[in-house]
Amino acid sequence: MTLRIYNTLTRRKEDFIPLESGIVKMYVCGVTVYDYCHLGHARAYVVWDMIRRYLGTKYQVQFVQNITDIDDKILKRAQERETTMNAIANEYIAAYDEDMAKLNIAKADDYPRATETIPEIIELIQQLIDREYAYASGGDVYYAVQKFPSYGKLSGRKLEDMQAGASGRVDDQEAQKRYPFDFALWKSAKPNEPFWSSPWGDGRPGWHIECSAMVRSRLGATIDIHAGGADLQFPHHENEIAQSEAAYNQPLAKYWMHNGFVNIDGEKMSKSLNNFKTIRDLFGYFDPMAIRLFILQAQYRQPIDFTEDAIKAATKGWETIRDGMLFAADFGEKLDWQNIEIPSRQDVGEAIACFEEAMDDDFNTSVAMSHVFELAKKLRAERNSLSHAGKTAASSEVLFRDWQALSYMTSILGFVANICDRKVKEESISEVEIASLIQQRIEAKQAKNYQEGDRIRNYLKEKGITLVDQKDGTTRWIM
Repeated sequence: MTLRIYNTLTRRKEDFIPLESGIVKMYVCGVTVYDYCHLGHARAYVVWDMIRRYLGTKYQVQFVQNITDIDDKILKRAQERETTMNAIANEYIAAYDEDMAKLNIAKADDYPRATETIPEIIELIQQLIDREYAYASGGDVYYAVQKFPSYGKLSGRKLEDMQAGASGRVDDQEAQKRYPFDFALWKSAKPNEPFWSSPWGDGRPGWHIECSAMVRSRLGATIDIHAGGADLQFPHHENEIAQSEAAYNQPLAKYWMHNGFVNIDGEKMSKSLNNFKTIRDLFGYFDPMAIRLFILQAQYRQPIDFTEDAIKAATKGWETIRDGMLFAADFGEKLDWQNIEIPSRQDVGEAIACFEEAMDDDFNTSVAMSHVFELAKKLRAERNSLSHAGKTAASSEVLFRDWQALSYMTSILGFVANICDRKVKEESISEVEIASLIQQRIEAKQAKNYQEGDRIRNYLKEKGITLVDQKDGTTRWIM
């Protein structure tokens, strides 16, 4: 089956045909490094990692992901902490690397930083001015959106509709524009802010221009895939298209891909709703691979709803998959697998054909995961049979092929299993014991024996159980 991808630009699934035979050039919009990554970031980068891995089975993938290290939010955080923008950026880049490693997200081939791409940005802005798509005004430079006839083709928005819905309010910066929806390519320097010299005065680049410059300098004029979250479709990706295509008269990307939103208990994740979850917060409660599984259980373009029940179900699902992945470590020697010839791709082809059919249908991990679970459950049943009866229903050769197929699928989906993690889990305590200890803690607190209450909490914490006291007086626990 030919790989088909939903192209946001054309609003349909298309056969995927790289611009250059055997090579895929892929650019993903990265993080603005002023804070820790949240669950929305986790979803995006797990998705693009999975897609990159699958493309890597067919092509040589050149994967670039930028880092925005100059931005108003970074400057504000630096001022709050009385430190430098560079110090803030480096702190959160290190945190990003740590979080992504726990989710088993492979490193990009290149992580260009905005502050390291200033010459290319200035060159691109000058190109736009020379071609009369941009203009300088009061030390700033703006892109003239009315000069680009196809502005809005990615998002489906029309300038006349946006203008009709505008508020009509004009601030000092807006007054320098020729048209309300023109956007900044270069911002003049403000007091006590870092700046770079340019033909238009000291300042710094706008947000949108950096990606256009990075794509051009790292991957060339036109790339195969440009990807990011659905929230970037407008205005960020729309503006990237306007900049790059006006400057070079070539398409920026052949395929545009966008992942869906993450909702928290049915509401879109938002700081204003106080449902903002950082990834490292979640790592304190859940296995990173369970979070990865939760993300990949849905097709990447669909919204996903993060609830306590959903992540607990994903945790149980991960335990099943992990047991299947560790089948070789636990029973391979007993089944004499060391003397079985490793099956060829053709031998396991039938087992993974359905998996690949789902992946070829716009990376439909929702269906692909069902084939992973099928094999994992089969191996778990054989595990139980070996543990209790000392024998298996299937032959050693068949089990070996099943495990090889599962290993292939889980490697594409980016799962990693550590036998030590499972042993810690198995040495934990039962739900009945947890409930009993919670009741004992409640009684201790009622008797004002807070030392005993703390002892029980700390004991459970050592076992990987976190207690969460509710406003109604009840206590729930999270593993």
